[in-house]
Amino acid sequence: MTALSILELVRVTVETDARGALDNARDLAAHAERWGYRRIWVAEHHNMPGIASAATSIVIAHMAAGSKTIRVGAGGIMLPNHSPYVIAEQFGTLERLFPGRIDLGLGRAPGTDQLTLRALRRSPEVAEHFPQDVLELQAFLAAASPDQRIQAVPAAGTNVPLWILGSSNFGAMLAAELGLPYAFASHFAPELLIPALQIYRTAFQPSEQLGRPYAMVGVNIIAAPTDSEARRLATTQQMSFASIFRGARGLSQPPIDDIETFWSPTEKAQAMRMLARSIVGSPETVRDGIAKLVAETDADELIVVSDVYDHALRLRSFKLIADAAGAVLSGQLGGSFQLKGDRP
Repeated sequence: MTALSILELVRVTVETDARGALDNARDLAAHAERWGYRRIWVAEHHNMPGIASAATSIVIAHMAAGSKTIRVGAGGIMLPNHSPYVIAEQFGTLERLFPGRIDLGLGRAPGTDQLTLRALRRSPEVAEHFPQDVLELQAFLAAASPDQRIQAVPAAGTNVPLWILGSSNFGAMLAAELGLPYAFASHFAPELLIPALQIYRTAFQPSEQLGRPYAMVGVNIIAAPTDSEARRLATTQQMSFASIFRGARGLSQPPIDDIETFWSPTEKAQAMRMLARSIVGSPETVRDGIAKLVAETDADELIVVSDVYDHALRLRSFKLIADAAGAVLSGQLGGSFQLKGDRP
């Protein structure tokens, strides 16, 4: 059966500071495991006042400590920003603290702007070494050999499962070559979703970690009791996208009644292109949207972004999504959604 997971944005709002955003993320993890979500991930973003997950491994520890069974991980770590050795130490430590619950998704984008990239003391050219860095990181997480002079302590032997994240064909090909699970960022880059999945599944080579291709699909879903309320709640995310196009990386804003008064026609076209695969509406609308997405992609797992401003309403959205997905993914609507690959 297709699994359901969460990508948590750790949004800082005009009413909630960074500490509040971090505690809300921890609270969501505790609720999500009760509702049947398999994992909850956070992503590395820098120089974005509205997102509090820059110190990703620390945020993961905070969330994992507030939950018991749900897998917690990075979706992802932008590996060109870091030494593979340091990331191995961090995530190996997390695995020692929360055994069997840690995931490490890896991306090659900087997760920030070029000016901040220089503040990170990294060169843009290091992204060219991303495949080699993934292999180096994987080696540090594996059991150390007797004559190995440099070990990532306490990471050696933890074998934290790696994922490749991507929004283009490059990540799909790399995940296939390395035999790793692949997560496609269709929640903001939907255009290449189907081609990337085809490349990944066709070119996949089995590995020690994974015997068959395993594809995760990102999707924005906002659920509410009615379609009209869900559309209003979705204006928070729409404003965030429009603000990015304006070069304004501000705090998350409360929903508004008429999004057309906020954005220009150009901003609307840009945002709607990036949000093209979003599912927004009542439980019935969400059920239909999930059914169509799974049927089209044959996804092994959906990872959901529900960018709702108010935390209580966001929890409600995730609960409605879980209920709707349960109806679809258990075959109650006539579908037959079986996992094709191993279960990471």
